[in-house]
Amino acid sequence: MLPGHSAPAAGFEAPFEMLATCHERVERMLALMARLQQHLLDKACDESARQAARDVMRYFDLAAPLHHQDEELHVFPPLLAGPDVALRALVQRLVQDHRQMEIAWTEARRTLLAVAESPASGWTPLTAAQTGALTEFAVLYRQHLDDENNTAYPAAQATLSPDAVEAMSEDMMQRRGVPAAAVKPPIAGKIGV
Repeated sequence: MLPGHSAPAAGFEAPFEMLATCHERVERMLALMARLQQHLLDKACDESARQAARDVMRYFDLAAPLHHQDEELHVFPPLLAGPDVALRALVQRLVQDHRQMEIAWTEARRTLLAVAESPASGWTPLTAAQTGALTEFAVLYRQHLDDENNTAYPAAQATLSPDAVEAMSEDMMQRRGVPAAAVKPPIAGKIGV
């Protein structure tokens, strides 16, 4: 059986912690995708494999695009406006990474959909192109996460005012349809990405 994932909790009242939590979920989804590929080699396609494929698709279809919007609306702009030329170049590459990941996701998703919709009998193993699509998607994400975690997020946190962080939090909630009362006071319900 392929173990899925548990959702770490971080609330909208701490948007950078929530972004970091989302990165942890991305890592778990990429690991699940790798385990899925091994499972398909070892045991062919069964209900566990189909469910794992659905879990990965659900995450990258729903949560990942919102996460990229969070970054492009709130994390990247102050860094692009700042004086650090190397940091601006990094952020420009991170934005380009988002576009490349969107394109790579199309092919990776097609592969996962084939697994999710495979019949109980007559499973055809993944082709080299399908395996390559999953690998390419994972590779794109890994360096991107490192650059955001180690450079972009700390720089943005140091740059943003408390009011900007609060506006970031409110925007993140609004775009997800979460009422502000759901996170007040700060101890209230933790919501994962």
